[in-house]
Amino acid sequence: MPSSPAHDVRPAPSVDHARRIEELGRIILAYSEVTEKLQQSHDQLNRTVQILQQELGEKNRQLERRNRLAALGEMAAGLAHEIRNPLGGIQLYASLLAGDVADRPDSLRVVHKITAGVKRLEALVGQVLQFSREIGANLGDADLAELVAQSVELAARTLEDCGVQCRIDGPDELPARVDSLLIGQLVLNLVQNAAEAMEPGGVVTVRYRRVGAQCVLCVRDTGPGIPADVLDKVFNPFFTTKETGTGLGLAIVHRIVEAHNGTITARNAEGGGAEFEIVI
Repeated sequence: MPSSPAHDVRPAPSVDHARRIEELGRIILAYSEVTEKLQQSHDQLNRTVQILQQELGEKNRQLERRNRLAALGEMAAGLAHEIRNPLGGIQLYASLLAGDVADRPDSLRVVHKITAGVKRLEALVGQVLQFSREIGANLGDADLAELVAQSVELAARTLEDCGVQCRIDGPDELPARVDSLLIGQLVLNLVQNAAEAMEPGGVVTVRYRRVGAQCVLCVRDTGPGIPADVLDKVFNPFFTTKETGTGLGLAIVHRIVEAHNGTITARNAEGGGAEFEIVI
């Protein structure tokens, strides 16, 4: 009888072989998890590096602006002193001339115009010297809410003349370690500057809050905003887009913020208008 064909009989996998396959699977799974975590760490590190680079770039710009303003301040102080001396002489001669032409009304009016011009120059020189002087913050316990309210009250005449409203947004009390006089001047300058930048019917909003250990103060208007080519110049002394004004208001604000070791940022707000944010 013919023999039946032989069957291919393979031995069943041993228990050890199955265990090795299982261990290999666990190793591959663990490797995949480690690889995924490494990729996540790499992505997070890249994001952190980008943030640090942005912060470093901003700090470098702030340092460059601070050095530029310091140099301009020194130059302005020298010019102010040179201008102040002859102004005193002009004022003296104008007063003597006024006595000589007291009986000639037309000539007297001209002398009065000279005197008024000298007084305007003296006021400008005073502002220049104020800007150029080293501003030291006399820190003390204060209520930022109260300082804002007082400053807005002092700006009431300007707000009324410009036909602008001012809104305050913040807690009833906000303890802060600041120089009350300097911060009051800062808020007053920003509110007046915002009011003068708008058409009648505009709104100035002053917001303040605490973020961690710092106080954040923001003054925003509903005006036309700040042109892109002007943003980097708004804190320069004597720079102004107004028909009148000395261009020293924002420069002095910048010096006050520096005296508090804070930062100030000028930008265009979402929805329109300009916004100044101070962090102290």
